[in-house]
Amino acid sequence: MNTALRLDQVSSGYGAAIVLRDISLEVGMDESIAIMGKNGMGKSTLLKTIMGYLPKKSGSVFLLGENISSWKPYRIARLGVGYAAQEHSIFADLSVYDNLSLGLKNLLYFKGRFDEILRLFPVFEDRLAQQAGTLSGGEQKMLLVARTLILHPKVIILDEITEGLQPSVIERLAAALVYERKRSGTSMLIIEQNIPFALKVADRYLIMKQGELIDRGNTGDPGAAASVLRHFQL
Repeated sequence: MNTALRLDQVSSGYGAAIVLRDISLEVGMDESIAIMGKNGMGKSTLLKTIMGYLPKKSGSVFLLGENISSWKPYRIARLGVGYAAQEHSIFADLSVYDNLSLGLKNLLYFKGRFDEILRLFPVFEDRLAQQAGTLSGGEQKMLLVARTLILHPKVIILDEITEGLQPSVIERLAAALVYERKRSGTSMLIIEQNIPFALKVADRYLIMKQGELIDRGNTGDPGAAASVLRHFQL
């Protein structure tokens, strides 16, 4: 199996309104892909469709060799997917520890995995008891990504996690994701508007406009940043 995630002619939307039109893409094992484009082009709708929060009008979704087209979100997550939504999805009233440990099947694993998280996000070393809602905006985003990584997912799906963050936090998130790929070979599908971040973390980029994929390229190619920026300026 060389493909972590595959979409074949997927269309979806809200009620009678079609937002995505015949989307086909593949994310290889140990590959990171960034989907970029302006606001309102269907990017977040795509992730909600993959994760089973929105029903598909047509097409199929395959994850780690399984046809998950009709699966519920909890079942997709159990297959080995870490999903960080664009909306803040931490549990603000719970502690940092509770947020990090909620998805673990066995709490005996927490200590070893938390040690790994501290290498990426040392800010949490003495803050396990702190209420998550009292963290700064950047710290909450780091907690959201840390909660995803602590599960050792096979596939990570991220929806604009850099939005509204200061450059130092964005750099920390990029370093964490690059490290995780090198360590675990995790596949990633990332929705982003921060072009430097996306090009640093991803191997390939896809451009979405009005529910369709209109351009693609390799992030390491000369002129990749200019090619992506052109679509934001049109």
